[in-house]
Amino acid sequence: MAISVKDFRVAEGSAVVLKAWPTLVEPLYRSKEEYKVMLADHVDQLSHMQRLHYASNRYAVLLIFQGMDAAGKDGAIRHVMSGVNPQGCQVVSFKEPSPTELNHDFLWRISEHLPERGRIGIFNRSHYEAVLVERVHPELLKNENLPDVKVVDEAVWNGRFQSILNFEKHLHLNGTRIVKFFLHLSKEEQRKRLLERLDDPAKNWKFSLADVQERQYWEQYQQIYEACLAVTSTKDCPWYVIPADDKENARLFISQVILDHYRELDLSYPQADSARLEELANIRAALEKEKG
Repeated sequence: MAISVKDFRVAEGSAVVLKAWPTLVEPLYRSKEEYKVMLADHVDQLSHMQRLHYASNRYAVLLIFQGMDAAGKDGAIRHVMSGVNPQGCQVVSFKEPSPTELNHDFLWRISEHLPERGRIGIFNRSHYEAVLVERVHPELLKNENLPDVKVVDEAVWNGRFQSILNFEKHLHLNGTRIVKFFLHLSKEEQRKRLLERLDDPAKNWKFSLADVQERQYWEQYQQIYEACLAVTSTKDCPWYVIPADDKENARLFISQVILDHYRELDLSYPQADSARLEELANIRAALEKEKG
């Protein structure tokens, strides 16, 4: 592999300038057929690792996907996780907060969807919306009735960044391994994909006027993502800036990152103790006796 997925990891404490990060790189595949073979191999490996993860029951894995509209979050989740047993995986898409959710702190609605040990949790958007969308549209904070926020300034966002860092550190210390993906899409590629949604009746349902309206805030979103990635990418809970203009390439990079993180875990199938071995021997004896 000419390009390493490590090249896309945001180092803890580093500044992030998204214009310096590519949205398109040389493909890992030479044809669509080779892409399918490579992705199938990654999916097969992920399926094996997920079974081992489920049996080991020591860690939870949380995958977070963020990006501009049409960045390919849905497709990446669908293709990369296609071979994972549904019993060991849960996907949550976070939309606009409900009135009930607005009556709690911004992490509350996230907490109740966290994966348990042995399972993979996938967040399509996440708690980061509270320092991204709400930072572009600070008027949304009025809906939260926050007691001590009279002026929406840097102190508000720095406080939320600190809450997120503490929250993710707590999860890591308690066995949840968090990997975060920012699908880095160019503005021109987004325009093309939005037009495709308009031209394809099967994709019309994905189209929203809000997607187009948000394009006017493109540069502001880029700056806010830069701040977010720089502050919240840590050694234990890293961000990866994935070039997303090529959907197939992005899926290969994402699946490789997940596999790499799985291999860092100390996973093994449970070993039977002497009592369990004796129990299994008795079960075998009983089954073999039935044969006669």
